[in-house]
Amino acid sequence: MVAHSGLITVMERAARKAAPRLRRDFGEVQQLQVSRKGPADFVSQADQRAEETLYEELKRARPDWGFLGEEGGAREGDPTKPRWIVDPLDGTSNFLHGVPHFSISIAVEEPKFNGRGDITQALVYQPMTDESFWAEKGRGAWLYDRRLRVSARRDLSEALIATGTPYSGHGDFAQWTSIFNAIGPNVAGIRRFGSAALDLAWVAAGRFDGFWESHLSPWDVAAGLLLVKEAGGFVTDFRGGDQPMERNEFLAGNDVLHSKLHKLLAGAIRK
Repeated sequence: MVAHSGLITVMERAARKAAPRLRRDFGEVQQLQVSRKGPADFVSQADQRAEETLYEELKRARPDWGFLGEEGGAREGDPTKPRWIVDPLDGTSNFLHGVPHFSISIAVEEPKFNGRGDITQALVYQPMTDESFWAEKGRGAWLYDRRLRVSARRDLSEALIATGTPYSGHGDFAQWTSIFNAIGPNVAGIRRFGSAALDLAWVAAGRFDGFWESHLSPWDVAAGLLLVKEAGGFVTDFRGGDQPMERNEFLAGNDVLHSKLHKLLAGAIRK
């Protein structure tokens, strides 16, 4: 077994504590109470219960750390210490429609003097397949004890690209359509599976060759971005800059495909 830090053990233990209830709720989704956060944006009892379980487990291990969760928002901790960034159920719409493709995402953000923060540990766990993708800064990305590497493909015509599509009340339909029209004719396929955290984990694992999306939240991508980087991939904003979180634009892939995708994408958004 590959050795990892105690933090990854804490994160995996928390995810595995929340997962059985998610699986049980998934089987009884018609009985869940569901409320609307915004247009086509829902939260269920499952999201809320999973986040509370994760919060309790993570706080027990690091009581003075802050916590940023999708459902509960920011819970303050010692500002000189790291904080957890957590999505208890990435892929809520899939979950509520009986589609077994969703994940738990947990990241550790270390404070930096420039105020941007630095993601140093990451875990994306798929409760339905029991797949645990994890990464530590400078120590690689892993699926269980198997080292992950981004795809080695070099030709766009062979590349399978993941994305997220705009939907009611969310995203820029015109920009997305322009990007799709630029990338689509040049690649082997485009997939929209509904969990950005898993999309990025799958880029790290070489299952997808690239990924683009915008209008995401930190808890959607914090863990996945580190997975891609530690698997040897590149992540930038749509302009090729190193501030995807700040600009809320995400383009990921290996070095060659990232460059080719960026050229197409940048041309599309200039039009």
